[in-house]
Amino acid sequence: MGAVGAFGQGMGDQDIAAAWANGSIWFKVPPTIELILSGTPGPLARAKDIVLAMAGQLGAGGLLGCAAEIYGDIVDNMPLADRVTIASMCTEMGGISILFTPNDDVMEFCNRNGRSFAPIAADTDAEYKETIEIDIDGLEPMTALPGHPDDVVPVAEVAGRRVDSVFIGSCTNGRIEDLRMAADILHGKKVADTVVLKIVPSTRTVWEEALAEGIIKDLMDSGALIGNAGCAGCAAGQIGQNGPGEVTVSTGNRNYAGKQGKGEVYLASPATAAASALSGVISREDHIPAPKPKVPVADITCDTDQVISETLCSSTKPTVLKGRIWLVNEDNIDTDMIFHNRHLAVTELAEMGQYTFGNLPGWEDFPGKAQEGDLVITGPNFGCGSSRQQAVDCFSALGVQALIAPSYGAIYERNAINAGLPVVVANLLNSGLRNGTVVELDLETGDVSWDDGKAQALPFSKVQMDIYQRGGLLA
Repeated sequence: MGAVGAFGQGMGDQDIAAAWANGSIWFKVPPTIELILSGTPGPLARAKDIVLAMAGQLGAGGLLGCAAEIYGDIVDNMPLADRVTIASMCTEMGGISILFTPNDDVMEFCNRNGRSFAPIAADTDAEYKETIEIDIDGLEPMTALPGHPDDVVPVAEVAGRRVDSVFIGSCTNGRIEDLRMAADILHGKKVADTVVLKIVPSTRTVWEEALAEGIIKDLMDSGALIGNAGCAGCAAGQIGQNGPGEVTVSTGNRNYAGKQGKGEVYLASPATAAASALSGVISREDHIPAPKPKVPVADITCDTDQVISETLCSSTKPTVLKGRIWLVNEDNIDTDMIFHNRHLAVTELAEMGQYTFGNLPGWEDFPGKAQEGDLVITGPNFGCGSSRQQAVDCFSALGVQALIAPSYGAIYERNAINAGLPVVVANLLNSGLRNGTVVELDLETGDVSWDDGKAQALPFSKVQMDIYQRGGLLA
């Protein structure tokens, strides 16, 4: 949405159902950050490299809870496809939306088929929460290291790393321009026999356009596996997922542990992905070495033991909560860590608790230790990543009374509020608390107290309190 100068926010299933049912939905207006892209990137830098550089500088929470307007000399003439790539990774920096001021090409696209939209730009006296300059002068091809979209380095630093599979697609890089980019590099060449190249056009229109242009034939002649149009890679069972020990170069927007399978995922542009598919190792498009022999993957053993808890959530809605705490001292805990995508088929609340924190190292046994009435205290940007409702409901299934964190992923916060699960904003990790301490929390005032200490949290807003007291947005 931001790519065409429109505002959009990710929403969960309850939001969408309520909008259809009631014709309206609540909304929290975010503050706005001004982003300025400074300088001219190198000749091999693509839009994906630019947004990876942004994520590397801003970090996983650099735009947390904010909208961002993006400016700079390079932005004015940036084509729509590049704008979509950058806007698609807003969530990886914690943001709500990255907004571009439409140029003539974008308006021509929006006004096709006889429509008539007018471009919207910021007021000349607009005020911003913050102005951040992103230096992209001389930028070279970049990649995000496995596990963290914001852990970004130049491709040259990891060049030569063995690659087992390559995925080109997703909302970030599945458009016709991305497929053309890959086809130009792959044309007349063969994918390394040690690599599986998986390509998924983003929509049927893109699929048919690629077919008409001969791109599909070129890609298949190179040895690529072409899938049906869609997201792919983002959930278990789809093309793009990898296995234990497998190394993947992906054009997707996320590479959290377990998000795209059980192996390692490097994020990169379609050009870097195609070059890596040809060589069998991570490569830049200007240096594609001859393929190397396949290296055997060591046997991987996985501990699948899970402790099942059948504790159900309490049906009472007090405004003062009292319970023992769990200190989960981790930042940027994503929804795959909270509730892994291999369990997305689980829709019964009573069955969800057993998978809570099942993909968070050191906390896999949490369901067996948690008791009804507990409170969970964690670091900032809790619940970043995907929009899955189960990552909220699993805590309710265990009887957890509330979550306390300095900040939350935007969609996660909405999903929790809509489900009636108290999510409280406070930084308590450095308050001298210990696991098992009994804490009293007042949702109306934000007062937090325990035997030898106290702290202040943000009190519930009227909207949050109303939804909580009703037992959820759809109650």
